[in-house]
Amino acid sequence: MQSYRGRFAPSPTGPLHLGSLVTALGSYLHARQCGGQWLLRIEDVDRFRCDANASQRILRDLSLLGMRWDGDIRYQTECDPAYQNALDTLELQQHVFPCACTRKRLNGQPYDGRCRDGLTTGEQGRTVRVKVPDQDVCFHDQLQGAFCQNLWQSVGDFIIRRADGLFAYQLAVVVDDAEQGITDIVRGIDLLDNTPRQLHLQRLLQYPEPRYLHLPVLVNPDGQKLSKQHHAPAIDTRQPVTLLWQALHLLGQSPPAELRRVSLARFWEWAISHWQVQRIPSVAQIAVP
Repeated sequence: MQSYRGRFAPSPTGPLHLGSLVTALGSYLHARQCGGQWLLRIEDVDRFRCDANASQRILRDLSLLGMRWDGDIRYQTECDPAYQNALDTLELQQHVFPCACTRKRLNGQPYDGRCRDGLTTGEQGRTVRVKVPDQDVCFHDQLQGAFCQNLWQSVGDFIIRRADGLFAYQLAVVVDDAEQGITDIVRGIDLLDNTPRQLHLQRLLQYPEPRYLHLPVLVNPDGQKLSKQHHAPAIDTRQPVTLLWQALHLLGQSPPAELRRVSLARFWEWAISHWQVQRIPSVAQIAVP
């Protein structure tokens, strides 16, 4: 059996906030308690939205919190050849096609297959889409349970290379996980409905399928997910144990009050040895003040 390899994969569009810290903590503790590796990936495939300064701040904050990653950091901006190889494989097997459709034409609806059988005279392909079946793609999540999605009805043939020439997130993350040998993915439930698309690509490319565990996301008093878009404040690492204790509490691990006053090394010793997936709230959202 392949040994455990997990990962944390932040997008460097801003600093870490409490929601992203909870995800990082869950993935880190799960990997360490399983005696596995915890890899770090910077998901900067959308280079127009990313900030190199944010990448450096994320690395600094993780280090200050005592979170040690294994091996070299993978930057998606350095992996275009790998993504192109995967796209070439899909093209050779006729699983993909060029598409001329714009967002305006689709008007927020699932893709209807208009370009699947070829472009009309004068049309030029703007994007590359992968064909999806009209059937359920299912998997079992270690926290959320069974999840199924009919890709054709919910999203249609989806884009794996964008109109601006960049590779889409769905293809990039699947190739990254395969090349890094990821066996277990612990991430937020906001990405749950991305998983069937990624499973579809894994199966087309004959990649191993990781195990999944989707954590609840944190929301503010207005019910909005804590995110850079909704101006979630950056974490303050000046009191790392207090901050980590809060994140551990939100994950349902019931850390004792006195753990807030121990050393960083002692905190990690306790948190790793007491980590229990069954204690994580099996809900979609956790409200924070």
